[in-house]
Amino acid sequence: MKRTYVYVDGDFVERKRDEKGRYHYIYPEFKPYKSMIDWRMITSREQHRRYLKANNCIEVGNENPLKNGPKPSKRNERVEVLRHQLANMTHAQANQIMSRLRDDLRFTHNPHRKR
Repeated sequence: MKRTYVYVDGDFVERKRDEKGRYHYIYPEFKPYKSMIDWRMITSREQHRRYLKANNCIEVGNENPLKNGPKPSKRNERVEVLRHQLANMTHAQANQIMSRLRDDLRFTHNPHRKR
């Protein structure tokens, strides 16, 4: 097993694991800051969490992409949207799209093209 050391009070000390084999992590000291929304001073971690929640904000890098990201659309919904877009498209618009797709295929699958 790999051994890990941390620097404590001028000495390197072996980092301890808990009973499940995980390392403990101690958060660094919280530095007070001035809010960009209402210019109040935020002085503690708990106050910071409450402030973010009250103002519907998230910390960048700590967000949950599944919770906060766009909802995955269902296949049937996508098919209906495409069907609606195609139904409202003129013949000239469809030909323009097909021509662009053909050009892209010719360009990307050309064996003589240098990559």
